Formats: sequence, C-alpha cells, structure tokens
Amino acid sequence: MTVNQIVRIVAGFFIMTSLALAHLCGQVDMTNLSWLWFTAFVGANLFQSGFTKFCPLDSILKKLGVPESAANSCA
Repeated sequence: MTVNQIVRIVAGFFIMTSLALAHLCGQVDMTNLSWLWFTAFVGANLFQSGFTKFCPLDSILKKLGVPESAANSCA
C-alpha cells in the first residue's frame, strides 16, 4: 500500500466519521436530502479509491490530457 492510498483511506474515513458523529449527536439530520450527502459521497469515494485505486476524477483528468506528475516537481 502506498502513501497516497493511505492518505485517501484516512481522509475518507475522517469525513464519513465526522458526518456520522454529527448525525448521532443531533447536530445534523442526515435523514433528509441535503448537501451533506455530497460530502458523504466524497468521503466514501476517497475511502474506496484508497483500496481499489479507482477514482472517477482521476479518469476524467487523464482523458482531458492532464499529466499524472511533473518531471521536476521539486524545483
């Protein structure tokens, strides 16, 4: 497992955990359709992409011709 994968897994886990805790504490009502479901989707996508190495945004950016990494990123 790479650092990038672990970062995605941890970030997704923290996003979903914070939403779950806010819902359980009564600060957020996740039973209603709201923009917080978009946040939940992003967290779940980050989490799964850490394990599966599939991220829809990666695919879109590659099709648009965006390079994966710069040759001299530490200039």
